Amino acid sequence: MSKKGLGFIDVFCIASGAMISSGIFVLPGLAFSHIGPAMILSYFIAGILALIGVLSVIELATAMPKAGGDYYFLTRSLGPLVGTVSGLLSWFALSLKTAFAIFGLGEVVYLLSGGKVPLFLTAAPVTLLFAILNIRGAEAAAKFEVVLVGLLFLLLGGYFVLGAPNMELSHFTPFVAEGGSFKSILSTAGFVFVSFGGLLKTATIAEEVRNPRRNIPAGFIAATIAITLLYAVLLIVTVGVLPGERLAASFTPIADSARLLAGGWGFGAITVAAVLAFITTANAGIMSASRYPLALGRDKLLPPFVAKVNKNGEPVVAIVLTSTIILASLLLDIEKLVKAASAVVISSYILSAIAVLVMRRSRLTNYRPTFRVPLSPWLPMFGVACFSLLIIDMGMAAIEISLGFAAFGVLIYFFYGRKRANMEYALLHIVESLTNKNLTADSLEKELYDVLHQRDEVVHDEFDEVLKTALAIDLAPGVGQEELLDVVSGALEEELAHSAADIRARFIEREEQGSCVLTPFVAIPHIICDGEKLFKIMLVRSREGIGFEADTSVKAFFVIAGSRDMRHLHLKALAAIAHLVQHPEFEKRWSTAKNEKQLKDILLLGERIRM
Repeated sequence: MSKKGLGFIDVFCIASGAMISSGIFVLPGLAFSHIGPAMILSYFIAGILALIGVLSVIELATAMPKAGGDYYFLTRSLGPLVGTVSGLLSWFALSLKTAFAIFGLGEVVYLLSGGKVPLFLTAAPVTLLFAILNIRGAEAAAKFEVVLVGLLFLLLGGYFVLGAPNMELSHFTPFVAEGGSFKSILSTAGFVFVSFGGLLKTATIAEEVRNPRRNIPAGFIAATIAITLLYAVLLIVTVGVLPGERLAASFTPIADSARLLAGGWGFGAITVAAVLAFITTANAGIMSASRYPLALGRDKLLPPFVAKVNKNGEPVVAIVLTSTIILASLLLDIEKLVKAASAVVISSYILSAIAVLVMRRSRLTNYRPTFRVPLSPWLPMFGVACFSLLIIDMGMAAIEISLGFAAFGVLIYFFYGRKRANMEYALLHIVESLTNKNLTADSLEKELYDVLHQRDEVVHDEFDEVLKTALAIDLAPGVGQEELLDVVSGALEEELAHSAADIRARFIEREEQGSCVLTPFVAIPHIICDGEKLFKIMLVRSREGIGFEADTSVKAFFVIAGSRDMRHLHLKALAAIAHLVQHPEFEKRWSTAKNEKQLKDILLLGERIRM
């Protein structure tokens, strides 16, 4: 896939294709055996919670659209310790989800062979094949994914149209199996949550998305809603068509229902759809999962050999390790495999919600997501609480799995990564603000600046080039209008080859002709000076504010001085500043910027028409 070559349809189809797999083609039978037809409600609850969780992922991905997905932004928000844990969790989550897809493929082969080909006999060569393909650099193109997902929707849509008129309402009674309760419905929602785990995989492609500020939120949200509704209608038809005792014992419930509806060709069509879904999920799963140890190795949180790549740029060691984890996972009982995958996926959503809260609280100037989680901080906190309850309701096995993976990550960090990794993260900025200690060097702000510059594909114009060398000053407390003039005149004296007294007089004369105050927060003192090819801008901040007129407390001063032959740039600067200061976040960003460098970043990354 080309750099930034993915649009909305690509993101939607990649996210949808990552979710349509064993979660719908294999899992419904197991879920039905737990609580009966109420498993439809469990899937729907899981989809709603996945949507709440993905909102946090979207905010972080639009602010930091980098390869590595959730690992990247969790490391930059919560630090290398949590980054190590989250990176390993995501690695294991996608590996387990991939193992679940390979299990589904093996189950299809087992049934088609009449029970003659054991699961592992299919799984081992399939895993090896996908590992070799990824090592050689083979990767399904996004356009192929679009065609594949379109075909899947078409086949599954046909299944719904054919099955809806043939449902038996008696199959829905009792709706909740004997001994079931809302708690068991919620527990099953956690059990089937792995069906939505593919969204984590999609976050790893954020760097390659064209216009990520629009396409990432639209693609992720549309895919989550579409798949939730698709699962719901498919499950309604499946429960209505397939007798309960057969559904509870089936590992291929959709295909079995299709056989009842349309005989052999119906079974064949759905089996083809399932095989296609399993293959793409497994192949892409190995590719995506292997990027986590690659990123951990590059950040020195795992040994460097893990990050080694071949001549095609493929992480050979990471792919081999991932494939080994997948094969080992297949030795687990299917229910334990599902619980393990769901538990680690849910844990990743918990960390993403916490990361949003930390990034918001850190007040980093260059943290600029184009999508913000609504009702924050309440919705992320609600998500954390709900996801925690899901894990608890899944039982001790799920909790032990999550804690086991987390403990493994902690040990890796303390015995290896802590001595080698040195990075700045948002949580440090919060601690710094609470303790008044200097703990950061603004390296994270610089990194975020570079990320935003790439995200928005900013092409600097003449005004930006002037800003790069502009002088920025933070005024001391208690400074008024007179002291402001002294500071500005003294700073421009050498720059303009004019005396400070002459510069001061020109500013006073210009102010008498008309106020320089643009808004109660912003003023643009500007003068014309003698000479040629002279043009200077100063950024001046008064944290306390300076009153010029009634009801004004000017905190942002954009001082412009230029010769007459630079009038075009003078006018361009006035227009650009007037546009930039109208942004609803401008005053907040200006007031909370930590230093002069960040004051420049506010303007250099500002949204405006560049010419």
